[in-house]
Amino acid sequence: MNFSEVFKLSSLLCKFSPDGKYLASCVQYRLVVRDVSTLQILQLYTCLDQVQHMEWSADSLFILCAMYKRGLVQVWSLEQPEWHCKIDEGSAGLVASCWSPDGRHILNTTEFHLRITVWSLCTKSVSYIKYPKACQQGITFTRDGRYMALAERRDCKDYVSIFVCSDWQLLRHFDTDTQDLAGMEWAPNGCVLAVWDSCLEYKMLLYSLDGRLLSVYSAYEWSLGIKSVAWSPSSQFLAVGSYDGKVRLLNHVTWKMTTEFGHPAAVSNPKTVVYREAEKSPPPGLGHLSFPPSRAGTRPLAALESKYEIASVPVSLQTLKPAADRANPRMGVGMLAFSHDSYFLATRNDNVPNAVWVWDIQKLRLFVVLEQLAPVRSFQWDPQQPRLAICTAGSKVYLWSPAGCMSVQVPGEGDFPVLSLCWHSSGDSLALLSKDHFCLCFLEPAEGRAALGQQDSRT
Repeated sequence: MNFSEVFKLSSLLCKFSPDGKYLASCVQYRLVVRDVSTLQILQLYTCLDQVQHMEWSADSLFILCAMYKRGLVQVWSLEQPEWHCKIDEGSAGLVASCWSPDGRHILNTTEFHLRITVWSLCTKSVSYIKYPKACQQGITFTRDGRYMALAERRDCKDYVSIFVCSDWQLLRHFDTDTQDLAGMEWAPNGCVLAVWDSCLEYKMLLYSLDGRLLSVYSAYEWSLGIKSVAWSPSSQFLAVGSYDGKVRLLNHVTWKMTTEFGHPAAVSNPKTVVYREAEKSPPPGLGHLSFPPSRAGTRPLAALESKYEIASVPVSLQTLKPAADRANPRMGVGMLAFSHDSYFLATRNDNVPNAVWVWDIQKLRLFVVLEQLAPVRSFQWDPQQPRLAICTAGSKVYLWSPAGCMSVQVPGEGDFPVLSLCWHSSGDSLALLSKDHFCLCFLEPAEGRAALGQQDSRT
């Protein structure tokens, strides 16, 4: 495993291109595009103000940079660096901007969610969509890019409109039986749309592409409800995390609950492996040795400063008592993610903030618990194999696979708190992001498997 040098960064804006060839990052008002293999700068673009949002087009040919404070969007071309586009929303303002799946239209949401403006880069035409709802996840596209679902709010009722992305014609428009629609997401196969209510009411609604209500699911009443939602890549399961600290799996045949996963503070099942992070001081004298880098532009790994130990069950996990008198209490399942093959589900219960639970979806049981020394900030699955990367806002990155797990210190001068991370599409490298810097972590495919050397002795 090797690390690149450290590069400057602003607002955690660093993304790999969808085709995996480029890496874009923002430093205040500058957009930097690098070659992924060499990390050499290919293009340097200067925006009109500090960039607050950056996004690649699906074909990796264009990059969108949004400056919400000024109501501006600038678009840059990799093939024709001299070409650029500026979209000014003027007095209407700008609160959100995103690409359409074809990479030739931009959807801008104006202030107060008065409308969505659809700009065409090819024809320079403009279309308007009224009444978009101000919610966390109000726009969702099917995986094949053919349809868009939009949450709307009019006359104090929630609606969903489904548009055909090729010509932005309205396909279906229907009202939803929600008090305050909070989000929606298409199944990966594009056949079912999941719509859920705000946390004040536990309600999950499932609609077909033509707007038919397929099923309604509610686990309980009179308590805080849904907090997080994730589809399995196979579209067979819908995982619903809620404020009661449980994840419920709905199956795609009956849309009824298949099982529920609890997150107790004590793990007592002897078949569950519990990895506990422990501090480890480097061996004397090894911290100053230098090794020749194995590839251009990378640096060798420094001595590890922490390790994982297998704890003997029963194990008591560190819990956090939520403040009952404050909004958005730290409780319930706030993070969910399926592995690319749908075999595993990783979860975090917010009132047990230092632990990551990994569930075996084939056997519907708890597989592994990883307890960190600090609260888990983010985790993300390798897009090519069942391997999970975790960060805790410290200077380490953690990797788990069914073979075992390890803790890796990010080398370099000074502190490098890893606040977020993202995988390259090949799974061979990982971008580690801190507040003002980022670096790449390179995992050779064979080396990455061999490095996870602590075998699960009880699986």
